Amino acid sequence: MQLTPRDRLILKLLATDSRTPNADIADRVGISHSACWRRIKALEEAGIISRYGIVLNEDKAGLNFRAIVMITLSKHEPESGSVFEQAMAECDAVVDCFATTGNDDYNMHVVCEDIQAYNEFLEKSLFKLGLVETVQTNVILKQIKRRGLGF
Repeated sequence: MQLTPRDRLILKLLATDSRTPNADIADRVGISHSACWRRIKALEEAGIISRYGIVLNEDKAGLNFRAIVMITLSKHEPESGSVFEQAMAECDAVVDCFATTGNDDYNMHVVCEDIQAYNEFLEKSLFKLGLVETVQTNVILKQIKRRGLGF
């Protein structure tokens, strides 16, 4: 599916607030309400919109520790990567996990209550696997931007 400028505007509006009423989106995009609804359905069916969700205010939820964590595995076999990836996919503290190029095998965004909870994450979720060679933690001091669309 080729995205039109209208499609991109619809996506931007939904990414800003997925609860924006269809009528408001249609008015902002300049199309009828029914045409807008059909366009959103087409974006969903094409898999461009894969799901809807919330953006959590981490501070108000008591999640005051945020870090970017770089991981190097001690073993570079497909099975080791699969075990690590499955464990991180199941870990609530891991907001995002990326297999990357460069010096590190994985980069993760980790969010938890405090430094003690982060230490528990390290001990119970990372080191327990027996696959991690190095961990480098960069504590996030301030969030500049939460999310963009990439286009």
